[in-house]
Amino acid sequence: MKFNTKTIHGGQKNEEVTGAVMPPIFLSTTFAQESPGVHKGYDYSRAGNPSREALENCLASIENGKYAFAFSSGLAAIDAILKTLKPGDHVLVTDDLYGGTYRMFTKIYSVFNIEFSFVDFTNVKEVQNSMQSNTKLIWIETPSNPLMKVVDIKKLVEIAKSNKALVVVDNTFATPYIQIPLEMGADIVMHSATKYLGGHSDVIAGALIVNDTDLAEKIKFQQFAGGAILSPFDSYLVLRGIKTLHLRMKCHCENAMKIALILEQNNKVKKVYYPGLVSNKYHQLAKEQMNSFGGMVSIELENRQAVNNFCKKLQLFTLAESLGGVESLVNHPYTMTHASIPQEVREKIGITENLIRISVGVEDVEDLIEDILKALK
Repeated sequence: MKFNTKTIHGGQKNEEVTGAVMPPIFLSTTFAQESPGVHKGYDYSRAGNPSREALENCLASIENGKYAFAFSSGLAAIDAILKTLKPGDHVLVTDDLYGGTYRMFTKIYSVFNIEFSFVDFTNVKEVQNSMQSNTKLIWIETPSNPLMKVVDIKKLVEIAKSNKALVVVDNTFATPYIQIPLEMGADIVMHSATKYLGGHSDVIAGALIVNDTDLAEKIKFQQFAGGAILSPFDSYLVLRGIKTLHLRMKCHCENAMKIALILEQNNKVKKVYYPGLVSNKYHQLAKEQMNSFGGMVSIELENRQAVNNFCKKLQLFTLAESLGGVESLVNHPYTMTHASIPQEVREKIGITENLIRISVGVEDVEDLIEDILKALK
């Protein structure tokens, strides 16, 4: 089954009682048991729910995985992974990543004697030299947030496996429309399903997809015991969003490429971060590893005043948190999504006051280009 078909039919079946083509929303918290301890697959919705299961089956299908878990947020999904670690374990992390992930690592789990090292994952030799005997996880974002770094997943998997460490890939920016990390050897794929999978800025959700049965059991236990489940209604929203994922992502990618090319030629823009550009240093790797280049573009302007003026003048793009919805958004990582990262760390890796992250929507691209060019004047 091809990807476009999987988004609609992958892991899905008509509802058994009524034959409903679209999975119903099962709001029940509890289910009748035939006798004590004997039931038809469901007993309590924290452990399992038909609506959530329908989504999880779809998630496993589109990521070519065996097991999937739907969480109440992307951070809840990350939390479940970290809870499989033990005090004294070491995690190697890409240096350019979502601020909320950084905050969880450094402010919550470091307190429990879990060590995190932040390394430039585009430098494979540096990754190799940073591995420790107690390294249990390698945490990858590719393309990264917000600098759009592209990491060689296969090479990092080789390093991880030689050290018996697991590889986690945050696939939020790319989605399985663009890349399938499990096929490249990753152990866990993570999503903030709030973004492209949901696609309509109306649901907060997270997801984990794996192939290994033992790892799946560990994650399942953490979710069941911790309770960070996705509600039946939110599961329905994400599943509905996935059915148009291939259509939306095609438009996101096409619009972003056209906008990146225009921005690259504009003298008000100092730098454009987009792996689809031939001038981008990650372009060749992106061509080899990805089917397209995504809907996210970051740009660097002359100074903070130029950033403020640009954001204020925009009419179709909304200044807001998040990304991946049908509408176009702009974000100032320095003061918004990445504000929880210490200033010196932000500036060291290139998240400066002059940086803007753009989530290109599915509006008519000519309208979007006109809006950007007017705002840059």
